[in-house]
Amino acid sequence: MPKSGFVTFVGRPNAGKSTLLNALMGKKIAITSDTAQTTRHRFRAIMTGDDYQIILVDTPGLHKSKDALGDELNISALKGIEDVDVVCMLIDCTSPIGKGDAWVAEKVSSVDAKKICILSKCDLANEETVFAQRHAAENLLAWDAMVALSSVSGKNLDALVEELIYFLPEGPFWFPKDMETDQPIEVIIAEFIREKILRFYSEEIPHAIGVKLDGLEYNKSKKLYSVYATIYVEHESQKGIIIGREGKALKQVGCAARIDLERLLDAKVYLDLNVKLKKNWRKDATQIRRFGYGEGV
Repeated sequence: MPKSGFVTFVGRPNAGKSTLLNALMGKKIAITSDTAQTTRHRFRAIMTGDDYQIILVDTPGLHKSKDALGDELNISALKGIEDVDVVCMLIDCTSPIGKGDAWVAEKVSSVDAKKICILSKCDLANEETVFAQRHAAENLLAWDAMVALSSVSGKNLDALVEELIYFLPEGPFWFPKDMETDQPIEVIIAEFIREKILRFYSEEIPHAIGVKLDGLEYNKSKKLYSVYATIYVEHESQKGIIIGREGKALKQVGCAARIDLERLLDAKVYLDLNVKLKKNWRKDATQIRRFGYGEGV
């Protein structure tokens, strides 16, 4: 009998959840950056072997909310630990465990799922630091397992997979063997574009933008996708920053995004980006859900 089930990654912002998901899948599915609130969706990636299927649930980082968007992201993350088989809490080896981690651990302790503590980014810490972090993590709650790993070097990724398979219940596969994610392609495309803005712009700009796909067309004879998307900002002054002098900043975003999109779609891509104003959208739950953030999808 094969083993299959749902595994949720939770933790503070920038703990390495999306990077770990991509490493386990062996390809880029979730966007990553050093900016807090990079992940705005709760979605699933499907990792299938001969006799197992692990449905990995990536969640937004749990944090102290400052607006309606933050509230939605926290709700989405907490819903991600409901009705799953295993909850993996990621703790960054390079940052001391604090009140935020203790708060997340308290939420994790309340569920019936098996609980694995993942000490992430161990390649950036020495053995003494990892040992101290392990000891501190053990004081948070009674874990069913603990794994120190590196998503970048691949250290102990196999060990984590072995632990996950061990804790999964026996049962049939939930998804077709060739399916890698339940995330709509339209959402993935919009997220890949937003990732480039997170990387090219600083300060408040990355938090203030939302990206929505307006159209996706495929020309079979030319093997060409035409992608039409709009970048929304909260204030008029931000439009100029996103576009840049003579449109150079926006062109930079488009060029970088197109490389990822061509790899994703396995075809040439024509990318048309527009920038529009949607005032204070992060304070409006209705607008947030229209973007598909939090529980919007």
